[in-house]
Amino acid sequence: MDNATFRSFLQVLPPVEFACVYGSSLHPSNHDKTTMTDYILGVSDPKQWHSENLKLNKHHYASWMVHLGGESLITGVADRIGVGVHFNPFVTWNGKLFKYGVIQMHDLLQDVQYWEKFYLCGRLQKPVHIVVDNLDVNSTNSVNLRAAVSAALLLLPSEFTEEDLYAKVCSLSYTGDIRMLFAEDKNKVKKIVTGQFDLFHSMYKPFLEEYEAKKLLRLSSTANNQIHATQDCDLSVACALVSALPPSIRSQISKNGELTETGRFIHDTKVSAREVAANCLQRILRQRVMVSSARQAISGLLAVGGVNATRYLFKKVSKAWRSWR
Repeated sequence: MDNATFRSFLQVLPPVEFACVYGSSLHPSNHDKTTMTDYILGVSDPKQWHSENLKLNKHHYASWMVHLGGESLITGVADRIGVGVHFNPFVTWNGKLFKYGVIQMHDLLQDVQYWEKFYLCGRLQKPVHIVVDNLDVNSTNSVNLRAAVSAALLLLPSEFTEEDLYAKVCSLSYTGDIRMLFAEDKNKVKKIVTGQFDLFHSMYKPFLEEYEAKKLLRLSSTANNQIHATQDCDLSVACALVSALPPSIRSQISKNGELTETGRFIHDTKVSAREVAANCLQRILRQRVMVSSARQAISGLLAVGGVNATRYLFKKVSKAWRSWR
């Protein structure tokens, strides 16, 4: 699909502050017309937005939510059970399938900048196609991308390829995701990276060049024009990487006795300090992703209703089962 098609679907919905398309519909090789096109929509007031959308597109919602509480129930389930996002999947328009998730702009920006839920920030660490951006989320997301690179580097060995880096970035938001246990393709990360490699490259190349200029990385090109990277695993590099992580992550790592609030190590042991910080980071992200994915899974099943929930789960589990066979 092109930008005009992505934008045209938004015309049937109330106005939004931010809209991006993510997922398999962005794969250059994906010509499957049954693939759902996935949107994240940022709005200033979700309750008001759903109220307007119910008048325009009541059929997008689960009937029980429409009849029992309308916009108040929709936003209540999203905020109190989920992580602030309400999804409407299996929306048919113009002969194609769409899914859109609606979130308050404040919550979206909080997650992008601070990784509070580590849910939508993970979506935006992977390639997306931005359709509407009234508040310049794309610029704000550079903080998220830099932090993702820093986290990935902390978890990677001293030598790695460009593909290794993107796979590690991609896996950050899947570590601890309960869907990976039974409802996701076990090769999902590899498929995302290989299918969207050029998009990852254009997203992360500026940060690789920035880190090379800061002497945190040494880059060289391989025979097939991929980047091969070498990083020092000493304390000064680890400090620089940790200092680029969101404040709450830095704070939690420091409580484990390895770093101060500013991201400086307080131990002299070279290898163990970096390893402990990396292990601590992995635990923090796994816990956040696990909690958010569990909350969103319950919220999502309630939001889509019985028939669509069964349909969605069947589709996911079938795909996972095929990957495990």
